[in-house]
Amino acid sequence: MRRNLFALPAVAVAAALLLAGCGGSSEPGGQATTDPGPETGTITFTGTDNAETYQPVIKAFEAKNPGIKVTYTQIPFDQFNATMQQRLSAKDTGIDVYTVDEPRVSQLAAKGFLTDLSDLDAKVKTSFSASAYKTNHFRDKLWSLPMWNSTQFLFYNKTALAKAKVTPPTADPEQRWTWEQVEAAGRKAMQAGGTKYGLFLEQPEAYYQLQPLAESLGGGSGIEGDDALTPAVETDGWKKAMQWYGATFASGLSPRGIGGFQTGPVFAAGDVAFFVGGPWDLKIFGSSKIDWGVAPMPYFQGGKPVTPTGSWSLGVNPASKQQGMARKFVEFATLDPAGNLATTSTTTIIPANLEAQKQYTPQMDTFSGAKTAGAAAITTYESEHTAVSRPVSVGYIQFEEVMGKAFADIRNGTNSDARLQEATRQLTDAWKSIK
Repeated sequence: MRRNLFALPAVAVAAALLLAGCGGSSEPGGQATTDPGPETGTITFTGTDNAETYQPVIKAFEAKNPGIKVTYTQIPFDQFNATMQQRLSAKDTGIDVYTVDEPRVSQLAAKGFLTDLSDLDAKVKTSFSASAYKTNHFRDKLWSLPMWNSTQFLFYNKTALAKAKVTPPTADPEQRWTWEQVEAAGRKAMQAGGTKYGLFLEQPEAYYQLQPLAESLGGGSGIEGDDALTPAVETDGWKKAMQWYGATFASGLSPRGIGGFQTGPVFAAGDVAFFVGGPWDLKIFGSSKIDWGVAPMPYFQGGKPVTPTGSWSLGVNPASKQQGMARKFVEFATLDPAGNLATTSTTTIIPANLEAQKQYTPQMDTFSGAKTAGAAAITTYESEHTAVSRPVSVGYIQFEEVMGKAFADIRNGTNSDARLQEATRQLTDAWKSIK
């Protein structure tokens, strides 16, 4: 769920690309084809993860579908969106199936970069969560199928809390801590000399992880309007959340100057009391020498618990000449519980298929022995009660880029109210060409 952030000029470029991609058409998405193509042969699958991640599902699919081979191509995450934009715009037939970042479904569909899969709508509705079902739709049509899901946990350093004489948080979602409790306990851990820092979020400049702060205080997603192209990041909830967030860095509770893929090692080294991270960390931190545990993601006192959700989906390139085989693979890797489970064989991520989730989730308690006890119950509870998807908007890409830059500035000391006001102006300008 990491994000590649660009400078503001990229926003204007993205807006122009969107307008060009839409081509003035009133109907989004790729042209439906009545020709499914050959029944056997080789299809190409493109994504950001390493090849080992998808070998189990490819192997299982090929065993179930003799005569069809799948070739996987990896494009590094920081190059993926730009590369795919270029290739899909050129109607490159060398891509049959590709991974789709769920908040980008609307824009990809509007540009004509996804094949309409609406004939699978009824089956998808019963096979995935309501949020996953909704996120993969645009203008009442289904464009991609959910592959993975996600949530967030509060990881805590047991040794540091014990030194500060702080009782650790419980794994019971009904008794989750508030951010105010975490802040107070984190400062005690720092004062006791147990850690350098009290709190750190794994993706400190990513909307995916910061959305729940504003949502917990009733601030909304940051996007409103019938067309989902009106910025709303100056609500009381957004202002309060960002004031608090900026203060965690200004006070030294959270560290500045650390980001990207370097945040996790700060917790693994024992330098922070509380760390908010995803299911992938349940195994990653298993090799850490510190004693740690997991608890539900906090919320603000007086607010409501909110957690992020969503991940990657799979889509079919409308330019593919092998629609039938491509769809078979996408359906196997998502709608088939065994196939969906196979996509998680080598990575610690939650399968999106509900039946696959039932088989997968209990294992989470044992990923790192006793340290991960409670992870399964937390995951199940959050999925059913607190999960909130990122907003569905044809302007989401611009939104994510603008807000990522705003979060970085707030983290580095810029006045949060003024920075949110500037973000509103930037988004209003960027979305003028879309409306």
